[in-house]
Amino acid sequence: MNIGQAAEASGVTAKMIRYYESVGLMPAAQRSPSGYRQYGETEVQTLRFIKRARDLGFSLDRIRTLIGLWKDKDRKSHDVKRLAHQYIAELDQDIAKLQSIRDQLQVLANCCQGDDRPDCPILEELSGFDISDNR
Repeated sequence: MNIGQAAEASGVTAKMIRYYESVGLMPAAQRSPSGYRQYGETEVQTLRFIKRARDLGFSLDRIRTLIGLWKDKDRKSHDVKRLAHQYIAELDQDIAKLQSIRDQLQVLANCCQGDDRPDCPILEELSGFDISDNR
């Protein structure tokens, strides 16, 4: 199948397929005598794998590792599980950081009167000083 058909079958755009090839996430496609890329079911399956991994937020480097594990029939499942747990721990850290940012912003928003006055505790906090002192 051509790149358009592979894109449709995998749910990955043709542009992303070319990108994944350029960064070595996928091997370069076979070419027809006229130079068009040709893909088979194996490549489409790899593209689906990449898409699902990207949907879960895995980085390209991690996807590269996961593809290697996926293709390695002698792999140990604990290697895959360890990689997933590392990513989960990072997600937990990111969630905690975002929650902290949200909580801080909520405190600032609660302090703001939201009226027609120019005083704004949100801007004061962001600037690091009380803007009302510079009048």
